[in-house]
Parts: sequence; structure tokens; C-alpha cells
Amino acid sequence: MLSQIISNQRLYNQRITGMKHVGPVEAVRELGAVQAQDYNQAVWGIGLRTQSAKISDVEQAVMDRKIVLTWPMRGTIFFVPAEDAKWMLKLTASRLHTHDKKKQDELELDGETLHQCSTIIGNALRGCSNVSRPRLMELLEEAGISTKNGRGYYILGYLGRTGMICFGPHEGKQQSFVLLDEWVPNSRELTLEESLAELALRYFTGHGPATVQDFAWWVGLTLTEAKRGCEAVKSDLRVDLVNGTEYWSPVTGPVASADTDSVVLLPGFDEYYLGYKDRSAIIETEHDAKIAPHRNGVFQPMMVAGGEVVGVWKREIKRSGIEIALKPFSPLGDREEEFREAAKHYGDFMGLPITRIES
Repeated sequence: MLSQIISNQRLYNQRITGMKHVGPVEAVRELGAVQAQDYNQAVWGIGLRTQSAKISDVEQAVMDRKIVLTWPMRGTIFFVPAEDAKWMLKLTASRLHTHDKKKQDELELDGETLHQCSTIIGNALRGCSNVSRPRLMELLEEAGISTKNGRGYYILGYLGRTGMICFGPHEGKQQSFVLLDEWVPNSRELTLEESLAELALRYFTGHGPATVQDFAWWVGLTLTEAKRGCEAVKSDLRVDLVNGTEYWSPVTGPVASADTDSVVLLPGFDEYYLGYKDRSAIIETEHDAKIAPHRNGVFQPMMVAGGEVVGVWKREIKRSGIEIALKPFSPLGDREEEFREAAKHYGDFMGLPITRIES
């Protein structure tokens, strides 16, 4: 059931509307983590939550080792505060063990082979060197380890989830990798209980109103673990009953204004959509499947008006500028001009003019 009470407060708590964060590091830290399977979408997700951010500001935070890309939640890729990467990875590692064993059997990757991969890649990255993905694949192939049929991608992900490597700065259009302990030498160390508490506080501060089930799903925890995290920080949170369901929010934080008519273009994989197990408060059930129409795990950029997801959009970046196609679920009417203004905001972030908008 759509709920403007929930959606409007989420927009504010996520800093999509209202008061923005000072910079990219603060935006990532308060959300806890930012889903980032698509790098170019994720940087916009961070930028739209910050004051006058440009894509160069987000990329500089990566270069400065303030935020990193790694695999902490549900075995997928997120931006996280650099100093928090190790304890976040440790928190979820055991939950991925069964999945990893099954995948290793499918790919015919035994313990000895994975150890060999670790040695080869470790030697290549040692000394704080960053090496591109294609080059790491070449090194494995040269050692007689096939990287085809998803094996190479799995190997890098496995070494990332175990805390050995993380993504480094881009080399042109290529991703590169570094040794996490060398790239982030001053990682924080937290106990299990401290990890559950800190992540719960950050999640509900940056994502609330949300349910305990949402939190458990987002991290990849059991419901019991999620409840332990909530219980540890309940003095910093409040619980509201909406349509018979308990929603947790921060006791203090930005207050949503009476203006519920905001219009924004969100990236694919954005936390406003993927930060929750239950998305019924922000999108009509009949439209939900349109966000990932091919059922391949790829989520399209979203058009949001008044807190509701009302369409998807695409962009094509060319030398002369950016071309944008708006694909609303129903006619936009008077809102079309507002979405055209939102498109210009994206162009400002990218530092390129919007040369064409189709709707």
C-alpha cells in the first residue's frame, strides 16, 4: 500500500530532499552503505544526497581512500566508509559460506585453486599497487587457471568478501583492485554485538522509517540477529505503527516538511528502492516488475514524484552531452517540466549539458 507518510520521511532521512550532506563521505556513512553494482549509477546516488556535488568529488573520495567499493552486504557490491569495510565484511561472511560452497562446486574451484588465486593476485597487488581487472585475469590465465564462464568474476568477488582485496580507483574505464589492508591500513575492529548495533543505528538513521525485516534483508542477517542490533540501539530510535506494521526511525534527524511534491531522477540500484525488502510504500504493485523487467538483477534508474516511483529513465552520454529518455508509467502532465529540471541537475553533477530529453 502506497504511503506518503513513509515515503516522504524516507526522502528526507536519505537526504534526497531537504537538508543535504556536506560531502560524499558523510552521505555514505549515514546510509551505512550504498549499493553499487553499477559504478556510474552509484556515484550519482551519492552525489544527489550531497551539497553541490560533482562526479569528481565522489571519485576524489575514492582516490583519497575515504570510501571504498567492496562486497559487504548479501555478497553484492557497495560503497562503504573505508575504515568500516573490514568489520562489515566479517559480519556477513559466515552467512555466505553455504552459497560460496555451492558456487565453487559449480565452477570447479577447489580450496587449492582458490589459494593459488590468492597468492597470484596478492603478489600482483602487494606494495599498494592497483591492477586492472583485465590484467588480473591475464595473470590467472597465464598460471593455467581459467577465468571463463564467470570463474574470474567469482574469484575476485570471493577474495573481496573474505577481506583480502577491494576495488581501487578506476583506470580510465577499467576497474582496478588493491589489497584492502594496504589501501586502508587503519580499519576499525568491532565485536559481533558492536557491529550489529552500529549497522542497525546507521541503517535506521539513513533509511527509516523501515522495518526490522527490511534491515535483516538489506544486510543479509537472520531476523534474530537484526532484532539484537535494534535492541542494542533502541534508545536512539523510535517505533511508529503504520497500517499495523512497526517502523523504526531515528529519534533525531531531519524533519520532513509539508511539501510532498518533490521530483527527482534516481539512479538504478538506488537505496530508496533497494534499501528495503518491502517496497510497497513507494511503488504500485503493478509497476514494481518494470524496475527490473528482465529479471537479471539489473535495476533501472527511477523517476520519483511525491515519494512515488512513477517511471524509469535512461541516459546516453556522448561527447556533446547527455541524452535522456523519460519513460513514465502514465502521462506526466504538468510534471514533465519538473522532470526536465531534474535532468539538468544530473547534467550539472556529470559536468555535461543535457542536449536532448525525450518523454
